[in-house]
Order: sequence, then C-alpha cells, then structure tokens
Amino acid sequence: MPTQVRIVEVGPRDGLQNEKSMVATADKIALIDRLSATGLQSIEATSFVSPKWVPQLADAAEVYAGITRREGVHYPVLVPNEKGYERAREVGVEEIAVFTAASEAFNRKNINASIDESLQRFAPVMERARADGVKVRGYVSTVLGCPYQGAVPLADVVRVAHALHDMGCYEISLGDTIGVGTPGKARAMLKAVAAEVPLSALAVHFHDTWGQALANILACLEEGVAVVDAAVSGTGGCPYAKGASGNVATEDVVYMLHGLGIGTGIDLDALADTGRWLSTVLGRDSGSKVAKALAAA
Repeated sequence: MPTQVRIVEVGPRDGLQNEKSMVATADKIALIDRLSATGLQSIEATSFVSPKWVPQLADAAEVYAGITRREGVHYPVLVPNEKGYERAREVGVEEIAVFTAASEAFNRKNINASIDESLQRFAPVMERARADGVKVRGYVSTVLGCPYQGAVPLADVVRVAHALHDMGCYEISLGDTIGVGTPGKARAMLKAVAAEVPLSALAVHFHDTWGQALANILACLEEGVAVVDAAVSGTGGCPYAKGASGNVATEDVVYMLHGLGIGTGIDLDALADTGRWLSTVLGRDSGSKVAKALAAA
C-alpha cells in the first residue's frame, strides 16, 4: 500500500451540484477557504457548465474569483467544452477536469452524446490547455455499473481511460457513480485499467450508495492506488443517476487512512469541523460517521 495518499476534495463541486438546497456564493467561498486550511492539497472548486443544467453552480466565476488561494493547494474546476474552458480561464483557472462515462447509455442521458463524440468535444479543450500550460484531469464515470444499461464491460472502462490519458490527462479518476461496486470488482477494474494506464496516473472515486465505498477504496489501496476522491460530509450524488447517494465522506476516508498508518497531511479535527459547519449550512445531518463520532466524543 502507499505510504502517502493525496485526497482530491470534490465537495464544493461534485457534492454541492446535487444538493437540494441552493448554497449562497459567500458560503461556497467560505467552504473552500475552510478546506484550504485543513491540509488538503487538491480542492475541486466548482464547475463551468451551463447554469441551465446545473443551477447550483451558476456562480462558478464569482466563487473562483472569491476564494483565497493557498500556496501548494490546487483548485481544479470542471469544464464540459470550449465555452466552459474560456469562462474558467477568464478568472485565472490553472487546472481543469473533463468528464465522460464508460457507459454509452449514461453518456447519452447525461450529455446527449456518444462516448466517442464526448472525446471529440474534449480535443480542442485539451489543445488549448496544452498551449496555455493548464493541467487537465479526466473523469470516467459508471466504471462499475450504469443506472440505464446495468453492467459495464471492463474493456469499455479501459478504452475510455486509455483514450483520456493519451489525450493528455495527467490523472484519470475512475468513478463508481451509482455506488454498486464491491471490493473484488473494484480491484479487478483497477487492475484492468492499470494494465493500460500507469497506476501513478489513476485515482478512485466511490459513491457510498450501497455502503461499500471504504471497502472499495481499501481494495484499491492494496493494489497501490495513491489518489482518492472524497467529499466533505458525504455530500452530493449524481443528478443523472437515480438513487445515487452521496460521495464517500472525506472525514471517513482520512480516519481510515490514518488508522492504516498512511499519511495525508490533513488535520482530521479541522476537516470534521468544516463538515459539521457545512451540514448546518445545508440544513441536514452530516453524511460522515467519523464526524458524528467526534462530535459525540
């Protein structure tokens, strides 16, 4: 297993985009600034997608411009196309993420395009990012199952991850969007992709719909993966995947990693405080068992 793991905090983007309550711009900025103070190195700040499709993140430019960027902390944002890229660059974004799925059916429902068409849409974005010196991370969703087509062939996951890496994504995040994966399947999926893409360029992103996220992460850690996506307080889900509950809670992942003797550089108490604060803002209980246990201690 790795001795050090980098957590990519996706709460401000992947978390908030699927919360029912609309969060004020000032609170989004406060959330990111709080997270920046916990020792996290990567915080996905927002998404420059059409406000029509994701109204929760319509204030992307204001949020990114308003955060206090700390040295050594990266603040990637999601962009769907060239227009999104241009909007992001206008406010000084230095790292972006692009996204597609391993499932044809999910891609059709999500972005009204085939997998190959979605990859073609990224080509000009990748080209401009290369010219501008902007780092690009790639997301592959539905790697362990799709709400529309069911099982997703491993060969499709490998093909899409390989294509994104070839296009220039420095890191590929493999996402179990509906949280149906189990440790054996998660391990097999990672090994299949790692046969085509360097393990050092892979990250895992598990939702906890069926309560398997931590077990899946552990299985992938045992294969050597050293980057894990998580969302503070277990926020979010997927607006295009019915029944998908929140992301695995960052607090729970950090507690497990520290218990395994794996370093993260993260202050768990400060992180849990931030998660409890966010739960108050959202008006609901935290999705983190660790945060609840710490509060009761």
